[in-house]
Amino acid sequence: MQLSRGDFPKDFLFGVATSAYQIEGHQFGGAGPTHWDSFAATPGNVVRAEHGARACDHYHRWAEDLDLVAGLGADVYRFSTSWARILPEGRGQPNAAGLDFYDRLVDGMLARGIKPAATLYHWELPQALADRGGWRNACMPDWFADYTHLIMSRIGDRLWSAAPINEPWCVSWLSHFDGVHAPGMRDIRATARAMHHVLLSHGRAIAVMRDLGMQNLGAVCNVEWAEPASTTPEDQAAARRYDAIYNRFFLDGLFHGTYPPEVLAGLEPHLPKGWQDDFTTIRAPLDWLGLNYYTRKLIRHADTAWPSYAEAPTRLPLTQMGWEIYPDGLRDFLIRTARTHTGDLPLFVTENGMANCDTLAQPDTARIAYLADHLTAVRQAIAAGAPVAGYFAWSLMDNYEWSLGYEKRFGLVHVDFDRLARTPKASYHALARWWRG
Repeated sequence: MQLSRGDFPKDFLFGVATSAYQIEGHQFGGAGPTHWDSFAATPGNVVRAEHGARACDHYHRWAEDLDLVAGLGADVYRFSTSWARILPEGRGQPNAAGLDFYDRLVDGMLARGIKPAATLYHWELPQALADRGGWRNACMPDWFADYTHLIMSRIGDRLWSAAPINEPWCVSWLSHFDGVHAPGMRDIRATARAMHHVLLSHGRAIAVMRDLGMQNLGAVCNVEWAEPASTTPEDQAAARRYDAIYNRFFLDGLFHGTYPPEVLAGLEPHLPKGWQDDFTTIRAPLDWLGLNYYTRKLIRHADTAWPSYAEAPTRLPLTQMGWEIYPDGLRDFLIRTARTHTGDLPLFVTENGMANCDTLAQPDTARIAYLADHLTAVRQAIAAGAPVAGYFAWSLMDNYEWSLGYEKRFGLVHVDFDRLARTPKASYHALARWWRG
């Protein structure tokens, strides 16, 4: 399939995304320890106990990597700043080398004609704050606001856009209820408080950035299209609970100042006292919403404790992650979100891509097809009236895929993790043709 800029609105923006811990190399430049370092050092948490100490060494190779972004014809580069690189203890004395690094990075984007899109938090919480309870701690919104002020006072004047927290569901539910990501908890009370404190921290950060005079501020939520595995009332109710926990809790909080009753049925006794009073802060006006979309889930009822659901198998093709390939879910989510939550607010697909078992000898044709099909879904959503303003592919390069180590390759650029050589894949060249066409 051939696509080009001419298939999208005139001002539509294309870009690529990465995150700090996954590519920078956390051992460099005076960064402090994070809860991901501790999580990865705990046997059984991460494949082969792999960690982000060196990662892709973007800390030293950032200029080469930005040349790759420019070579794609990308308009936007979505990157994240590392809290522990800027504040090694989470609070207190900043790390001058960390602030200087992001200065250079932003200036490097601007020198190449790339719009810098910053995310303040992409999961690497300073260990000193994790020791104090992390996202469970009611002080987190204050700590996050202080961090926001520090880094945005330095680079905020040159950013095209900024968002506080990447994927609130992963920061809170996946990490505190499922225990799959750091801090690796399985505690319903911790989960409820983390979910609420993440949203409250988001609102506080938006207020700080507004006070600094920044514009084009948004939120980035990961979403999964959820459908019942059958027509039974039990499966339909289970799918609604999954959708409420994964998607609507965060979108309802941000845009409606409410939490879904399906979620409150399990979490309300564990939410912090006075949580209802925080929605004025949480609902801070936004200039755009970003959706990270990868897959759909078929959900069935499970005879277990709340939330009483389980994933059902699919017959559709899967990515290397075992995720169903379902482009229609992206189209449907963009249309639904505009109808139920955001109205005319610009929507961005802030992450979309696939893990594939790539080798340099084998062109990644599966990824090309995935990207083409999902870009087509974006076109369909626009035709249906959804105000989609941009699409950012995940990810620029193969990187550290959290609890799965370096095994799952999402990159448009192949990384040899021994030599750290970068080699653009066929998908990189395909996107470059489309985006420059």
